[in-house]
Amino acid sequence: MGEMMNEGQAAGDNFDLTQFYQIFFEEAGENLDQMEQMLLQLDLDKADDEELNAIFRCAHSIKGGAATFGFADVAELTHQMESLLDKLRRHELQPTAAMVDVLLESSDALRLLLARHQGRDVQTPATHDLVNRISVLANGSPSAEVEVLQATTLATAPVNAPAPAVSAPEPAPVVTPEPAVVAVATKPANGTRDLEIHIGPLESLTQADGIAELFRDIPGLGQIDSLPCDQTDKRIFRAQTTATDTDLLDLFTFHVSREQIKIVEAAAPCAAPTPAPAPAAASAPKAQEGKDFGFFDDAPGMPTTDATTDDSHVVSPAASAPVILEVAKPTPKTETRAAAPAQVESSTLRVSVSKVDQLINLVGELVITQAMLAQKSRALDNGANQPLLADLADLDRNTRDLQEAVMSIRMIPMSVVFNRFPRMLRDLTAKLGKKVELITHGESTELDKGLIEKITDPLTHLIRNSADHGIEMPEERRARGKSEHGTITLSASHQGGSILIEVRDDGKGLSREKLLTKAREKGIDAPDSMSDNEVWNLIFAPGFSTAAEVTDVSGRGVGMDVVKKNITALNGTVEIDSAEGFGMSVKVRLPLTLAIMDGMSVRVSDEVYILPLASVIESFQIKPSDINTVAQGAQVVKVREEYMPVIELERVFQVPRFEFNGTSPIMVVVEADGSRVALMVDELLGQQQVVIKNLESNYRKVPNVSGATILGDGKVALILDTSGLIRRSRH
Repeated sequence: MGEMMNEGQAAGDNFDLTQFYQIFFEEAGENLDQMEQMLLQLDLDKADDEELNAIFRCAHSIKGGAATFGFADVAELTHQMESLLDKLRRHELQPTAAMVDVLLESSDALRLLLARHQGRDVQTPATHDLVNRISVLANGSPSAEVEVLQATTLATAPVNAPAPAVSAPEPAPVVTPEPAVVAVATKPANGTRDLEIHIGPLESLTQADGIAELFRDIPGLGQIDSLPCDQTDKRIFRAQTTATDTDLLDLFTFHVSREQIKIVEAAAPCAAPTPAPAPAAASAPKAQEGKDFGFFDDAPGMPTTDATTDDSHVVSPAASAPVILEVAKPTPKTETRAAAPAQVESSTLRVSVSKVDQLINLVGELVITQAMLAQKSRALDNGANQPLLADLADLDRNTRDLQEAVMSIRMIPMSVVFNRFPRMLRDLTAKLGKKVELITHGESTELDKGLIEKITDPLTHLIRNSADHGIEMPEERRARGKSEHGTITLSASHQGGSILIEVRDDGKGLSREKLLTKAREKGIDAPDSMSDNEVWNLIFAPGFSTAAEVTDVSGRGVGMDVVKKNITALNGTVEIDSAEGFGMSVKVRLPLTLAIMDGMSVRVSDEVYILPLASVIESFQIKPSDINTVAQGAQVVKVREEYMPVIELERVFQVPRFEFNGTSPIMVVVEADGSRVALMVDELLGQQQVVIKNLESNYRKVPNVSGATILGDGKVALILDTSGLIRRSRH
């Protein structure tokens, strides 16, 4: 890492570029995600020009940043990817599945390279094979490059496309196409310069929307004036701008290939733009056209073979006939896309997660302080302290609004998780020999960042399970009268204070008989009287698997067990529904955030405990005589003709409990993991939002407790782990 820092500093004349590393890594990751998604959605038969341009821009952006920071291995691989993508977007090659495969593999390699540059301990990928494969796909063969390039271009070019010119093997000036865009610029004076832009015979850039798209992002562009031209297939425009040569080159490269752009310095300043230019204005640039349209000596992205271009390398008058390869044509979608980056860049701010967490903690402390003030204010006289009480009411309202606003900062759309699965499913189905389509709904549904990171692995297990166990082979689906293509639907939606995530497939579903047989083989008590839901939940038993053989995809009996364990740790629940022959559905219900929770306060003797409100079903008062003792001292209570286990919290937490004093105990029914128990408490104190504090990191792990919170009077109250209490009742 130190070598890279020194290299970056040297590249910037001792300017420390390491301070920008993290921004580059994050933007490169975003570009890789976008490129991967677009590659997976690419229609090989009818590839959209804008899609190919967008994929090219992602690789181009990564290459530019990597070269700036001195990450040569990243820059080299992205340069090779860019070469292939450039030929695709210019329609010199037809996209194939092999090209998509190698580009996706290159994306994986780039992630590892970037991780290594970040200082992570990862195995460095071998990119030599990838570079060779990209070269073969782009040129036909790494050897005899010129001849194969000619054959490939002729084979894949449109019928009416002109044959590309091929230079001789010995060193000689390379015959390049007539530039599609030529910028004639004067030297900067007072920060501005005169600019003339000559647009070649491109149908896509002669329409008003194409011109507007080309000029949209030129820095400091003044009024644009159109100059007359005696060539009907060319356009000339004049304006003043603060753009540098690099700015212009980067902008034009988004619309046409690098070889079709020339930026030259005018021998004399161009005439100032006028509202109505005279017809003779077009003659000046036309007179220079034959001798001045060469490359700058130090132009960015200069081809190495032309690095020493001098005045002898000019476009002769005889070569002025348009020999333009087909380039991407802007569409109405392009205009919307071009306007979006500037808007996003100006309206977003990249902040580290640690700062957001610190802000959330501070707001949590503010909420606790406000609750303390509210509780103490209840003892004040309403008449004498009316102004103070009104201010405290305003503080209460503003604190709650602030709390909700700050919590929303950590909320991230589910698309961050969903976007990972198309690539995984593509590789998995290719290995299994199945045809599966992934449909997603509710990508904009937001979830807390902490939950987003922890729910990815369980959802990955569920999707792999559906693809491997649920979806049948194509021939089996045909025999059952189904489409060859199976469907896996992944959806997310808000329901009350929770988020519901569902993974559903139209495969063969679960077999009740098969599950019961397997459970009995594993020594699990599985009578025929079990309900369907109880049978479906057998797949969550440790080591339970119905796979006929162990493969690298599934069948080791750990996937579904891990799913249940991880989701339960997030205070979530899992529900399974299945219909044999028609498919299976797994519903995961999670709280929206792990930082704040709606809870019910209960009192046991002098202690106050918090129950997650999502787990509370009902509460009722009973007589001590209603509680029955069964074998081994266990207690049960009869609720609507059903006996329910009773848990006395004073015994669980060894709290000295007062006598009933004539009052009856209260039972609070809670549910988790598909089971219910009745908790015996002395009093219900009410419902409230509580700020969850991690007890394990501040003290140690306590059985049957999931966290703690601070009450309005400053006391600490324990948040009960209902799943742990229910497991305790079973034993």
